[in-house]
Amino acid sequence: MKKLFSIMAVAAMVFVGTLNANASTAQTMPTSSQALVKAATVSFIQDETATTTEPEKGFHQELKERFVEGGPAFMGIVLLCLILGLAIAIERIIFLNLSTTNTQKLAQDVEDALNSGGVEAAKEVCRNTKGPVASIYYQGLDRAHEGVDVAEKAVVAYGGVQMGQLEKNVSWISLFIALAPMLGFMGTVIGMIQAFDKIQAAGDMNPSLVAGGIKVALLTTVFGLIVAIILQIFYNYIVAKIDSIVNSMEDASITLIDMLFDYKTKSK
Repeated sequence: MKKLFSIMAVAAMVFVGTLNANASTAQTMPTSSQALVKAATVSFIQDETATTTEPEKGFHQELKERFVEGGPAFMGIVLLCLILGLAIAIERIIFLNLSTTNTQKLAQDVEDALNSGGVEAAKEVCRNTKGPVASIYYQGLDRAHEGVDVAEKAVVAYGGVQMGQLEKNVSWISLFIALAPMLGFMGTVIGMIQAFDKIQAAGDMNPSLVAGGIKVALLTTVFGLIVAIILQIFYNYIVAKIDSIVNSMEDASITLIDMLFDYKTKSK
């Protein structure tokens, strides 16, 4: 009986020891696995951080670096062409938009005032209206007492003056459009000459020796063409706006002469 209890006690001790060993193994194994996973995760995060923390160049930063690489001599002149061209273009656009009037409404108001209050009432309507069309109307009405022919000549003459005001400084924009790429080409040619001077001085045709110089030389042409394209868009818009206003002025002049002729006929 004692032998049986002794065997059962030994078996129980072995069983408990086995459970403790398994438990400790189960505890140490996940800990090791967690350590490995944690180490891998940290390494992955560090790699991703190193990759993502590299500064990505934006368009503005890239453009600025390319501009600096092109050299301040020619790139500065090209930039000056862009600034002056845009300043003139914006000024012309604002002026032309302010000069645009509803010619049909103006003609109707002038005709109503002419029929109801005479020439002075029609002139008052023109004085209260901005734009070249109203100015032309005023000049024609101001000469109406001298006859329709004289009024027509006054309208034509003052129409030329107003057209000159509309086209003021537009030729400077076309100058900058032509000047910007020409300066870019000049910078490219000078850069190529400098690259060949380096080849001659080195006595060897090494691509790495001249690649940087050629790249810098071509940047001036690229920026010159970009400036010309930008200014050309503004120039075409301005020319189209001027043509639209001039057409309105011509139609309004014909309408005014017809109104004056009818008014003179009715007055007789």
